[in-house]
Amino acid sequence: MTTPAGSAETNIPQAGPSAFDPHRPPERELLDDCVHCGFCLPTCPTYQLWGEEMDSPRGRILLMDLAAKGEIPLEGPFTEHIDRCLGCMACVTACPSGVQYDKLLESVRPQIERNVERERGDQLFRNAIFALFPYKRRLRAAALPGALYQKLRTVPAIGKLADKAIGRLATGGFSRLAAMESLLPPVTVREAFATLPVHTAAIGERRGRVALLSGCVQDVFFHRVNEATVRVLSAEGYDVEVPRDQQCCGALELHSGREEPALARARRTIARFERLDVDTIVTNVAGCGSSMKDYGHLMSDDPEWAERAKAFSARVKDVHEVLAALEPRAPRSPVGNKDASRGLRVAYHDACHLGHAQKVRAEPRAVLRSIPELDLVDIPEAELCCGSAGIYNMIMPEAADDLGKRKADNVRSVRPDVIVTANPGCLLQIGKHLTSGSGEGSLPLLHPVQLLDASIRNVPVPRT
Repeated sequence: MTTPAGSAETNIPQAGPSAFDPHRPPERELLDDCVHCGFCLPTCPTYQLWGEEMDSPRGRILLMDLAAKGEIPLEGPFTEHIDRCLGCMACVTACPSGVQYDKLLESVRPQIERNVERERGDQLFRNAIFALFPYKRRLRAAALPGALYQKLRTVPAIGKLADKAIGRLATGGFSRLAAMESLLPPVTVREAFATLPVHTAAIGERRGRVALLSGCVQDVFFHRVNEATVRVLSAEGYDVEVPRDQQCCGALELHSGREEPALARARRTIARFERLDVDTIVTNVAGCGSSMKDYGHLMSDDPEWAERAKAFSARVKDVHEVLAALEPRAPRSPVGNKDASRGLRVAYHDACHLGHAQKVRAEPRAVLRSIPELDLVDIPEAELCCGSAGIYNMIMPEAADDLGKRKADNVRSVRPDVIVTANPGCLLQIGKHLTSGSGEGSLPLLHPVQLLDASIRNVPVPRT
């Protein structure tokens, strides 16, 4: 019996060839691991914002499953909902079934970049980001007008004009440009062009020999964090090597689905650091560390690089892992106001790619608690991303702003003297929304090693 035209059966989508190309599509067994239980929902930032099933991890996995079966294309809603994902990996931490959403997202985003044609304006904006941020020399060149702009902005009349212009950008369809302006880090020309010593000797008996990934944005705009990292490692008995010719590790491109340039940068990073006679490769940036630890998986199907990448990843550690592994050697001093009746109240924010991706949570807290008279407090809704997420706060500024405001409110609720987190993007995002909220932007926002460095050197807490 033939089915009547227009009946319900004729509208059921018919499975066809997979919408994914054959290069590393999402693995069927990983898709099937999800039982759609919903434990991920309370921790997913976009589900918390919008309550939309397709903007939850299990909803996105369903979209991946439908695309793999050829029932939906990659263009349109599929790309829209995957683009909305921050890639924070809070769902990986929350999932009782061990669903590897990180691996699924890692395979799907390159599929979109290869196979979906973006609108011209969107593509140009993304290209501009990646033409700048992975390159130290270009960032340093950009720091010159950036520093001048920030200095001019302190002149009241010019500051008012700038605020009006940025407001018009934000409401006139140029919210991404307005977002980039609002995230400009405080920068000095001296800091932007400073360099770390290639070799710093251990103080006292040597405990080990490490190499530091100095990073791109980190080295140019947060050079003081790198300086503090080298001083702390040296004070704790480590020789520290910082190769002058190291380049971007590829993390920013990797998290955005630009697989080929990311892997090319990863290979250059491996080749540079494997020549060094060191025990450990140290990183102080959560996003960089998560990518470098994953090189072995990313290149597992590359016969030339698989073993080299695996060996490299095995040597990568976050700076807190290194410091927490041994008893502190360098004497610590209290870092609070010496006249205060209590210790310094420090709020610690778990950067997503440190806490969720690398599972490094206890170590930063242990490092901070080694500082005398320090009152360490956690932030409510600690599992929720602040909205930084690599380039997310530039390409999805409205959603990022909602998350940033929520994070800033949670920070204020614990009334800290100092806020610390181990990722430059988080520092900028939280700082932006503390400043725009209720005038508490004067609170120091620091990397944990900066606080430890101040304690070891017995100097005042730095402001930035």
